[in-house]
Parts: sequence; structure tokens; C-alpha cells
Amino acid sequence: MVWKPHSTVAAIIERQGRFLMVEEESDGAIVYNQPAGHLDADESIIDAVIRETREETAWLFQPDAITGIYRWKQPGTDRTFIRFAFCGSCSDHKPGQALDEGILRAVWMSRDELVANSPRLRSPMVLQCIDDYLGGQRYPLEILSDIK
Repeated sequence: MVWKPHSTVAAIIERQGRFLMVEEESDGAIVYNQPAGHLDADESIIDAVIRETREETAWLFQPDAITGIYRWKQPGTDRTFIRFAFCGSCSDHKPGQALDEGILRAVWMSRDELVANSPRLRSPMVLQCIDDYLGGQRYPLEILSDIK
């Protein structure tokens, strides 16, 4: 058997000290996460984060930079995730849009609110991504190459 990690993307979007998050159902629990998800076949990493953000929050995401690339092995499972985290802005909100299955709502939360809800974070990557963003970690989008 060949080991294959789950390739995922996440959007870090801050407005006035609050971050756009999703409250979602995962493995029978209600958790908080960034707008995030898996890459689809034949989809660029940037297209994936734009699509996932729209599907999960009804906002159009414009990525400006990469804040980090993370590897996390989910405890008690054989699942490993590789997460590409992007920071940027959002616009063109469509409040009447149905959100992805499992997404309860999109919500703006401060870092302090996320820390207070740390047992409900989907993974340790959630807060790590925000802390790296707040620490000024930025890499140009041009480091990604989509080779055809």
C-alpha cells in the first residue's frame, strides 16, 4: 500500500481583528475551522482555496500570500494532512447561497475567542495558521507552480 497524505487548503481572512471561520460538523462533533478543504482533481492549489472559501462561507476569496505549509498527522488514525494556508481578503458576499454540506455557519471570531474555544478547533493547524499570519509570515504566491 502506498501512503498518500490528504492535500488541503485553508483561507486566513482578517477584518478588524476578527477571522472568518466556519462552524462545522466533523466526526460527530461541532468544530471551528478556517474555510478549508481538499484539492479536486485537475485543480490548482489557488483555485482550490478560492472555491472552498466560496462554498463554505459564500464569500469570494482573493489570496494575497501563502502563510505556511503544514503537515499534521491526526491522532488515532492513519490520516496525514498537508495544508497550504493562504491569507487575503474577501468580497462579493452572497448571503442567500447554501453552504457546503456539514457547514453550519460562517462566523467572524477573534483570536481570543478561538483560544477560548480551543477544544472545539478542528485541528491544531487552525490556531497555528492564525499565529503565523499574525506573526507576519508571508510567502509570494509565485512559489507555487502548476505544471501542465
